[in-house]
Amino acid sequence: MKKIDVVLGLQWGDEGKGKVVDVLTPEYKVIARFQGGPNAGHSLHFNGESYVLHTIPSGVFRPGTINIIGNGVVIDPVILCEEIARLEATGTDLSETLRISKKAHLILPTHRILDAASEAAKGKAKIGSTLKGIGPTYMDKTGRNGLRVGDILSPQFMERYERLKEKHLKMLSHYDYQYDITEYERQWFDGVEALRRFRFIDSEHVLNRYLADGVPVLAEGAQGALLDVDFGTYPFVTSSNTLSAGACTGLGVAPTRIGEVFGIFKAYCTRVGAGPFPTELLDATGERLRDVGKEFGATTGRPRRCGWLDLVALKYSVMLNGVTSLIMMKSDVMNGFDKVKVAVAYKTPEGVTSESPYEIGDSVEPVYREFDGWTEDISKIRSYDALPQTFRDYVEFIEAECGVPVKIISVGPDREETITR
Repeated sequence: MKKIDVVLGLQWGDEGKGKVVDVLTPEYKVIARFQGGPNAGHSLHFNGESYVLHTIPSGVFRPGTINIIGNGVVIDPVILCEEIARLEATGTDLSETLRISKKAHLILPTHRILDAASEAAKGKAKIGSTLKGIGPTYMDKTGRNGLRVGDILSPQFMERYERLKEKHLKMLSHYDYQYDITEYERQWFDGVEALRRFRFIDSEHVLNRYLADGVPVLAEGAQGALLDVDFGTYPFVTSSNTLSAGACTGLGVAPTRIGEVFGIFKAYCTRVGAGPFPTELLDATGERLRDVGKEFGATTGRPRRCGWLDLVALKYSVMLNGVTSLIMMKSDVMNGFDKVKVAVAYKTPEGVTSESPYEIGDSVEPVYREFDGWTEDISKIRSYDALPQTFRDYVEFIEAECGVPVKIISVGPDREETITR
């Protein structure tokens, strides 16, 4: 039986998963998203065009590839249908290549309002939600109240919808929050009807049949390992399991069926929204990384916080995910720095540690190792041996510390600006 490979982010999201999946897809027949929802923003660049995917797997631009939205994903019919319409306007035909799990949960209009009301009520303690209704939808899922894609086919669909909506309206009565869902609800039901033309599948059976038949499958994660609801920088995390283990529960495949785990990281660190960030640079260097790297959220447009690479956090992610191959993104953004730093440990009130602590607060101070930078423009280079020695020293130090090879290096946003070792 074939094993399913997994690709996921090792930091706080925005690592460049969309490009990597697009680059890897020629080796796979099936791409399957296993968690998250429209809070994801996977960017792809090729043939002079740019695309951002929120719910649809990133293999959609490779002809003949099957793209499955797995049971672990939460779906907003409005956003998904808008995404489908944008893709079909470019000539991308999804009618035969997109499949949706019947067990994927639906984001209701009232989920979005609950998200916004809850975040507003937190005031200064807000966690930086994307306000897409993700958290409330996962809460209904674990609370056993959720509405699923398969329910669309049921004669009791409207009854189930109204029951869940009524529950939400009662919850909203406890907030001092003004809202009107009339128009979005109309769009939502239009979206539900539009989705009926796609195949709703029992994705766990379909995927396991593919594996039994030797079909290569790639599981695509969203967000990043440091946003995992169990192991991320809680409570500033997402509402799902973003680790490789999430591919098992988010697609219905056994742990023994996991093969390669491709872990993606930027050559530096970024974070959107609130939460701890030990290596954050609140100076001209941080501004430079943001400007050169165009560090603005693909989904929210929010400016990303930027800082040096955090090896403590990266090694933690490598351990949790069982990473077999590292993929380093946005290397070209660091062109021209005289010196480049990497955090190799944290100073804490309890002493110096190279392990990620229970809480990362203001008292945690990074311990840096400094490297010589590289002045050459590496964006045109296509072989590892042609890269500057100082850059290779940087890569090989990361490999040695993590104990995992860096197999792919991205030197630009386009799918062709990629070095495979």
